[in-house]
Amino acid sequence: MTFRHWAGVGLVAVAVTGCGAEKVDYQSVWSTSPTTTTTTTTASGAPVPIAKYLEDSGVTGEPVAPQQLTDLTVTMPQPKGWQQYNNPNMAPGTQMIAKGDTYPTATLIVFKLKGDFDVTEAIKHGYVDAELSQNFHRLNASMDNWRGFPSAMIEGSYDLNGARMHSYNRIVIPTTAPPANQRYLIQFTVTGFAEKAAEQATDIEAVIKGFDVKLK
Repeated sequence: MTFRHWAGVGLVAVAVTGCGAEKVDYQSVWSTSPTTTTTTTTASGAPVPIAKYLEDSGVTGEPVAPQQLTDLTVTMPQPKGWQQYNNPNMAPGTQMIAKGDTYPTATLIVFKLKGDFDVTEAIKHGYVDAELSQNFHRLNASMDNWRGFPSAMIEGSYDLNGARMHSYNRIVIPTTAPPANQRYLIQFTVTGFAEKAAEQATDIEAVIKGFDVKLK
């Protein structure tokens, strides 16, 4: 499986409505904020998404359910009133929870990577998809290490299917201990309606604060 395939199938969020769910383009779940960090472009000036960067670096990988990991612990809390949500458009192993039949939602995806690449450089591409979101507005962003791992975090609002959305997205690229030195790409996304951000803040903050990645 190539990373491009992941971008189309795995690295996505799902739009949930009372009538069901539809697949949403990867870029539409990202939102960014003004910081001193910059995204990486090609010689022509075109921004390069992280999926494209990894594919061009010869990286392939496989989606893995978090509970099946033997060398890494990846957890996402489930607040009271939230339930597991399944959708055939999501990559195998994807975990998704939702409150009721619509937003807010939280999605967790883990990929086991194969192939050598520059992790620091890859993280620099973490904002590109966000910058392609429709009418996005940055609220917060960081490329600082998180839990000791390389990471890119983006938070903000954007337009989706006639609604204004608020999204928190974090990518983490942990590497396990030698001699395995196994790399993973983890995507964690929490999405809700922007107009209900204050109303849903308690639950959403609990999910974000409870998300964790640790080496076993």
